[in-house]
Amino acid sequence: MSKKEIAALQYVSSGQRIQEHLDQIADFLAAGGRWVQLRLKEVSTADYLAAGKTARALCDQYQAQLIINDQIELAQAVAADGLHLGRSDMPLEEARAILGPDFILGGTANSWEDIEEVYLAGADYIGLGPFRFTPTKKKLSPILGMKGYRERLQQLERKGWEIPIVGIGGIKLADIDGLLRTGLHGVALSGLINQTTDKKTLVKEIYQLLEMAPSGYK
Repeated sequence: MSKKEIAALQYVSSGQRIQEHLDQIADFLAAGGRWVQLRLKEVSTADYLAAGKTARALCDQYQAQLIINDQIELAQAVAADGLHLGRSDMPLEEARAILGPDFILGGTANSWEDIEEVYLAGADYIGLGPFRFTPTKKKLSPILGMKGYRERLQQLERKGWEIPIVGIGGIKLADIDGLLRTGLHGVALSGLINQTTDKKTLVKEIYQLLEMAPSGYK
């Protein structure tokens, strides 16, 4: 997987404790996942840095990509492959100027206006959501549902804009086929991965769905 390739199956870490994040990351990678976003909130810089270094080592072990959520200095310090910025984080243009053209840069979007802003700012991919309610986010944007994804992907097509769009937010296994048929590049998952006791089988099933999608597995 080259540096700018965007995985169709992305894992976003979650948990009550830092070690819980790291354990889930290790399990996802062992199950065959190859893209991890470390997303820690309300932790010290020192703790985030330590967790980032551990996550980097785990990703290196499995030849996987590591994306850091929000913290640009941390992303640089742990030699992450990319940075994901929310709508209230640092402007994407500013991050790109600091990180350079080779760093993977992702942005969060909910509305069409968000998509325009993230696309024009030069992001490499967009996390679009939420699909449905999810407890992993404290301040949740309006729910999109299948209809919302179809509408936004159709708007992108009319514009002639090409950028990987990844669905996120409360996605279940039974949702993935329908979501991919809207034109999504892939899905970003957290709870679905965390809650299963057989991650290897689940990850295999998701990859099979991605392979059968209209655009095929990336």
